[in-house]
Amino acid sequence: MQNKSVNHKELKRYLFFGLIVFCFFGCTESQLKNDDDGKTVSDQDEVCKNEVCDTIRIPDIEGYLTLKCDFHIHTVFSDGLVWPDIRVDEAWQQGYDAIAITDHIEFRPFIDEVKGDHNESYKIAKRRADQLGLIVIKGSEITRNKPFGHFNALFLTDSNLLEVRDSLEAIDIARRQGAVIQWNHPGRPDTKSIIYAVHEKMMAENKIDMVEVFNRSEYYPLTFDWIDQYDLAPVANSDIHDSIRIQYGVEKMSRPITLVFARDRTEFAIKEAIIARRTAALFNNTIVAKNEWAEKLFWACVQRRNTPINQNTARIELKNISDIPFVMHYSANVSVLLPASGTVTVTCTLPGTLTIDNIFTGYKKNLEIRIPTE
Repeated sequence: MQNKSVNHKELKRYLFFGLIVFCFFGCTESQLKNDDDGKTVSDQDEVCKNEVCDTIRIPDIEGYLTLKCDFHIHTVFSDGLVWPDIRVDEAWQQGYDAIAITDHIEFRPFIDEVKGDHNESYKIAKRRADQLGLIVIKGSEITRNKPFGHFNALFLTDSNLLEVRDSLEAIDIARRQGAVIQWNHPGRPDTKSIIYAVHEKMMAENKIDMVEVFNRSEYYPLTFDWIDQYDLAPVANSDIHDSIRIQYGVEKMSRPITLVFARDRTEFAIKEAIIARRTAALFNNTIVAKNEWAEKLFWACVQRRNTPINQNTARIELKNISDIPFVMHYSANVSVLLPASGTVTVTCTLPGTLTIDNIFTGYKKNLEIRIPTE
């Protein structure tokens, strides 16, 4: 009997404890689950994740803002697989300042399911971008086989007017709207970056402003010379059709980036910078730019301190404050890796020269930096 009485008391104790636990978690659940909006803790966590964006650390240079941009993006309004406002969310979450929606004029495989004219994808993206503070540029892709190839017209007012048979007429219509013209993936589809007669004519008439030296995961080394030879702004774009995560993963700076050195963070300033050719192309930790902007970008990213050793030699401390690692050498046999957010020291004769192996100012031509003596 004694044992039965003890078990009965223990049972009541367990039931009492269980009731307290039930009340505590029941009340907690009622507090964490809001009947008005139906969001649970996991829902709120997901909302918080969606409101977090990367910060790409690439410093501003000499009075210009360094804006991170992608000028070649597709949606379901051409042959992309993603709705326009999702493109805005992707770019914002990855730390971009501006994108251009550039759906094909000639190619709309989902037109029976996705209704709207050639301006609709921009309108949808713009509404979302205004909520997030992202800049969205209205663009369209003019798509032909080689020798003409593919071109993006950016800063359009009405994309519908580009739907004409003649490709050069479409370019002229875009130019009359004040558009800048970007030469897309010149090495595709035959892996040959060739300047045909039609391109010579267009450049002679100042009808090409930009050239993609990087597109998706491709690069076109011969185009590195074109940026000076034909005075073109180098750009790097995703040309994304699938979701960014599927194409590039979730790592920061995994997709191509066009760096625009703009007077302020506005669409007008981006256009002005492109016309002035103040851009750099960045992908896979490789930069292509005109020499002036390449050198200014490097010294914006890298801080220097000289410690003299004797009259002709000094120890040079280089501190990288950017997310871009730099590979360099200062003699035929001495290479140096300056990691992102890292610091290295080199000992060299002054005045010396550093060759930056992952910054190109032309075909097989790397940026060379003179190290001042002071």
